[in-house]
Amino acid sequence: MSLCCSFSTAKSVSLFSKQPKISSHGFVKASSSSSSSADVPDFLSADWLESRRKKPFGPRLNFSAEEAVLHQLDALKYNDQPRQDYGIEVMYRFAGFDPFERSTYFGPFFDLGQFERFRRIFHHSGYRVLLGHKERKVLSSLFVKENRFKQRVWILGSRPNEEEVFEFTMVQRIGGSWDGYWLTESLLHDGDAFSGGLAY
Repeated sequence: MSLCCSFSTAKSVSLFSKQPKISSHGFVKASSSSSSSADVPDFLSADWLESRRKKPFGPRLNFSAEEAVLHQLDALKYNDQPRQDYGIEVMYRFAGFDPFERSTYFGPFFDLGQFERFRRIFHHSGYRVLLGHKERKVLSSLFVKENRFKQRVWILGSRPNEEEVFEFTMVQRIGGSWDGYWLTESLLHDGDAFSGGLAY
């Protein structure tokens, strides 16, 4: 008899207590007081969706080749926002090289597996004109192949008499975890960016 009582008491308590709303797919529906109205799986925390929105910026499957170049240039223009060298971090995320092999991303073979080496090239060579640049103009764009795109861009830097031309080579990956994403194969300076040498 006491067993029956405990079940009925448990049921009555659960009927009156606030229970999370479950969607037909087994997801916990976000409450109306929450900033998000999307469904969040019940095995994830309530702030999961918000944390996904704060994910570091990088390649997206829905970016075209032109958009991928534009987003990288925007990141470099506002390089130190929201933190120092954030724009270079974005460039590193778009970089399509293998971090365990020497790369021709900047032209000559460099070991770019460590972010610090990648960052130094932007600060200590002809590439620094990209950081905080004032103006830019697309000179030419060309799909060399269906999954390979080149774009030449003129950049006016923030320092006096600082202007350079750069060539982006974007490659759309086929297969693997980056299937369909446009990644930067190389970012080449039109002149000799490393004429004075480079200690990277």
